[in-house]
Amino acid sequence: MRIGILGGTFDPVHNGHMYLAEKICKKLSLDKLIFIPTYIPPHKKGVKVTQARHRYNMLKLAVSGSKIFKLSDMEIKRKGRSYSVETLRRLSRRYGRKAEFFFITGSDSLRELDKWKNLEEILKLCKFVVVERPGFKAKKLPAGLIYLKVNAKDISATEIRNRIKTGRHPAGLMPRMAECYIHRNKLYI
Repeated sequence: MRIGILGGTFDPVHNGHMYLAEKICKKLSLDKLIFIPTYIPPHKKGVKVTQARHRYNMLKLAVSGSKIFKLSDMEIKRKGRSYSVETLRRLSRRYGRKAEFFFITGSDSLRELDKWKNLEEILKLCKFVVVERPGFKAKKLPAGLIYLKVNAKDISATEIRNRIKTGRHPAGLMPRMAECYIHRNKLYI
């Protein structure tokens, strides 16, 4: 089984995430793609992040109806900072040797790759997939990584939060059900 892993803050989930997930599933012939929202992102120290339950619920709405997209709360349940190596270890135990994991990250993450916890082990546990993000073209790719060029939608969660905060509608930038959830729960205002 070919399983994609797409972790992140998803604060909030937006159409860029969903478009990217669809394209990656096709390009890599994935059987399943698991969205894994982090409880506290290790790379965003000192940044206020929306409560994990809200980010999880928005993602749940965004992936509902998809046969390929799945959602895991393993990092949220763990609490504290989440590290990719710990998540990959747990997934390896859960799915066993028949699973082939594709860990997906954006090209903006490459500049801090040397700071990742147990990077060598991560590279043994999965195929590491780097997706080019607008404005973050990879100059030199470390050996063993898969580089995918996807015509990604340049959508920013920060822009969505700012729009909502200033009373502007984030029309077309995020899944409609997630947008309704934000409105219902008065998030980002």
